Amino acid sequence: MKKLVLFLSAVFLTLGINAQTDVADARTYGIGQTVTVVAVATNGDELGPIRYMQDGTAGIAGYGGSVSGVSRGDSITVTGPLIEFAGLLEISTVTSWTNHGQAVIQPIPLQIPITSANESLESQLTEIQNVTFIETGNFSGNTTYTITDGANNLDVRVNTGTDLVGTAIPSGPITITGLIGQFNTNYQIVPRDLNDIVAYVAPGIEINVLLEGSTVLNNANYFVGNSSVINVTIENQGVSTMTISGSTFTGVDAGDFSSNIGATTIGPLSSQSFTINYAPSSTGSHFAAIEISSDDADENPYTINFEGVGTDNLATEPTANPTSLTFPLLEAYTVGGQYAAGTGASNYMVLWKHGSAITGVPADGTTYMRGDVVGDARVAYVGAGTSFTPRGVIANQDLYFAVYAFNGSGGFENYLTTSPATGNVTTLGENIGSYYTGISSSATSLVSDLNTLINPHTQITYFMYKQTMMSEFEVRDTTNGQSYVTCVYSGEKKIFDDPFDWTLTGYSREHTFAHSWMPTWPADSPEEPEYTDQHNLFPANLSEANQPRSNVPLGEIDGTVLQSYLEGTLGYQGSQIVYEPRDSHKGNAARAIFYMAVAYNFPLTGDLDSDKQDEQLLKNWHFADLPDNYEIARNEYIYDLQGNRNPFIDSVHYVCFIDFDDNIHIANPSGCDLSIEEKVQNNLVVFPVPSNDMVYVQVNGTEIQAYKVFDMQGRVVSAVEGLNVPVLELSGKELGSGTYLIMVDTPFGSANRKMIIE
Repeated sequence: MKKLVLFLSAVFLTLGINAQTDVADARTYGIGQTVTVVAVATNGDELGPIRYMQDGTAGIAGYGGSVSGVSRGDSITVTGPLIEFAGLLEISTVTSWTNHGQAVIQPIPLQIPITSANESLESQLTEIQNVTFIETGNFSGNTTYTITDGANNLDVRVNTGTDLVGTAIPSGPITITGLIGQFNTNYQIVPRDLNDIVAYVAPGIEINVLLEGSTVLNNANYFVGNSSVINVTIENQGVSTMTISGSTFTGVDAGDFSSNIGATTIGPLSSQSFTINYAPSSTGSHFAAIEISSDDADENPYTINFEGVGTDNLATEPTANPTSLTFPLLEAYTVGGQYAAGTGASNYMVLWKHGSAITGVPADGTTYMRGDVVGDARVAYVGAGTSFTPRGVIANQDLYFAVYAFNGSGGFENYLTTSPATGNVTTLGENIGSYYTGISSSATSLVSDLNTLINPHTQITYFMYKQTMMSEFEVRDTTNGQSYVTCVYSGEKKIFDDPFDWTLTGYSREHTFAHSWMPTWPADSPEEPEYTDQHNLFPANLSEANQPRSNVPLGEIDGTVLQSYLEGTLGYQGSQIVYEPRDSHKGNAARAIFYMAVAYNFPLTGDLDSDKQDEQLLKNWHFADLPDNYEIARNEYIYDLQGNRNPFIDSVHYVCFIDFDDNIHIANPSGCDLSIEEKVQNNLVVFPVPSNDMVYVQVNGTEIQAYKVFDMQGRVVSAVEGLNVPVLELSGKELGSGTYLIMVDTPFGSANRKMIIE
């Protein structure tokens, strides 16, 4: 059985190509960060626009852009950001690629048992022998089937574009070749054509080695820890007798290992049991490899690489921590960090904290997972990579990071706790720019002007909400490597194991402006932009919040409560049944409804349901719960996705000038509960933050008459009066690196905001 014998990557050298990183390294980069790999495509258009590819280290999928024209066997250089789509790591959307033509050396399918189809082999070309399909009949397209080895099962995904569709599902033992994929929590093998599913022919001699009951692939690594005895099972999966010649240990600590694996024979479809003994002679990490010799022609010797810990029950401490921590990815909704590798280290742990420098230090012999608490900080990343993207980033946050090198696992970790790589960064705020140029709240055409401004925009299918808003924005870390998502209505924090799944969590995509309110209802078949608009969709507990809310208006309960769950309540407001969400979401919900009314010309009168929605109550909510840093980050993220913004988040005073019952302009508004000074402060925008060049300052809806820039000691470093400009442009280079406070004067008052120059 061929195991971990990937094709050689020498083809890349002959082409003179230098990749930014190999595929194994690329897989360690943080989500959202850009990688470049050189690899060979293992499928063509039979699987649609996705291309699985691999080099001599690992596999990865690529999606979108011109990569969809790549043929199976092409050697390609691919660049793009990393995403995780339903659990599958992808370079998506591919931003640039080069096709070098057919590779000289093609990938060889890796022969594995069903139990080895996991994350470590994701996107690699594999072969599984002697399995059968559970289902009968004919293959259909875009359908999942199941194979079994009698004890273990694995999904098989048949795509519509393959020539398998319409053919009979084999009834006997088969050998199946395909790519290891993942959908949600399930791994799967994806065959490409009829040649990938053939009748099983038993091999003559086939060695397989299990340690403590689990197959360990040839040339794989095995962490011993401090175990003194490892139980070994050697299987012969062939139909002829296999001869074992013996075993030897190699490596720097070979003398610490011994085994009773000697010369013997193992009959057809039989096995024998042995042991490996480990007795460390000193402290720290110990490394050796066992080579098991046999007459299996393609796996002789069968090699397993061992790592154990020494007499102190700890791995060797690294000699130097990583350095040069930088943040090449910085937005209001995400941060990506990178650092130079430490010395003598196999793994890294990144801590992060909001507001001040980290003082927490990891403890030796402790296994930490993403989200765990370490002193005054939390774990953002644990792994072998030199980059990270923490989850749960929002706007205008001062974030501090510390990166520690360590070796070992399973409670034998040894951390280098002195001089970690440290750094801090401030996430961006509103990046509005000139988006609202020409929009005036005093214009009678305000509603139509805003409608034109935010339309058309990129439509993202309802199906993609899990990938976009959930996996890449809403999901947060909690302890023990688990995640949670917050129900916007009730405030429930639902804990789950990644990846996120609607059914398993019992969550749904809630239309704040209810689907049935839309004059175009039903707008989901085919999907209309108003149905899929990300500004209107939020995660909510299906049975406890989404279904009770249904399509009833939002309101405040002052009568009988019909149903409640945490902070969300269904009941009577006067004689009308309404749903009241938690206080911290009331303003968000109001602004989503205002956006939908203007974006799609859906006034709050005109149909049975939306006519019951109290506009003045929504305006009260809007001013009582102004946009916070979460909502600002969400608006910026959706702007990147859809190419349009929610004006009522960016300019909170716009609602004063619109009658949403009829979507008409209000010339002389009254009753808005936001003072002039608050309007100015909430409409002050400084971008980008931080900046290494120009800084742009504006107050939406008015002009800047004067400004002052203060340093952190309160000294005025720049000041100008007598201005009358809609956008203030400042040179960061003239100010110099540092953190500043800028104060601006407008006809309606003054406002201030922090700005950072790098």
